Amino acid sequence: MTAAPTIAPATRRVTVYVTLKPTLLDAQGRTVESALRSLGNDDVAHVRIGKVIEMEVAGGSDEQAVRARVVQMCEKLLANPVTESYRIAIEGEKSAR
Repeated sequence: MTAAPTIAPATRRVTVYVTLKPTLLDAQGRTVESALRSLGNDDVAHVRIGKVIEMEVAGGSDEQAVRARVVQMCEKLLANPVTESYRIAIEGEKSAR
């Protein structure tokens, strides 16, 4: 007797962009901005440093469910809601929120 083949659930590629809230001083961004300027890039201003998290999430046919799960991940682990903002982009989504 052979086991039934397992079919991987549909997945969606999700990208989460996490940055410090605009009201907070970004010391790392200021340092990078200063370094860029010292290298002759005088046209650079307002550098902010963040992180990009890419993942694949199962349940791709239900975009709202995928988004809800990723929001939960962001609020529990991926972003600090006190100091950071995040934006979620789901591949194939009409408009990223």
